[in-house]
Amino acid sequence: MALIAASLATYVWRGTGAALARRIGVGGAAFEWFSCVAYAMLAALIARIILLPVGILAEAPAIDRVGATAFGLVLFFAFRRHVFVGTIGGVAGFIALAAARAEGWL
Repeated sequence: MALIAASLATYVWRGTGAALARRIGVGGAAFEWFSCVAYAMLAALIARIILLPVGILAEAPAIDRVGATAFGLVLFFAFRRHVFVGTIGGVAGFIALAAARAEGWL
């Protein structure tokens, strides 16, 4: 019963969003505002994961998390904003830092 209620509530808001989306112009101020809010929420979530992690990620030193993020950003911009390269590079950098720390090299 709870699953049906949750699904219904989700689809009502999706339907409302789809109906309202037709009325919002892509170049309008409302669309730009929603876009800015979405990017801000994503940036805040990523910052929270990096700076205030929970679970097993909290065991990794902050310098490793920030360093891997910086490495991924450098690759992202070096490869003309290629998201895949930046993401894989950041993950590989984090794995390399974690392995180096586990071996006692750092």
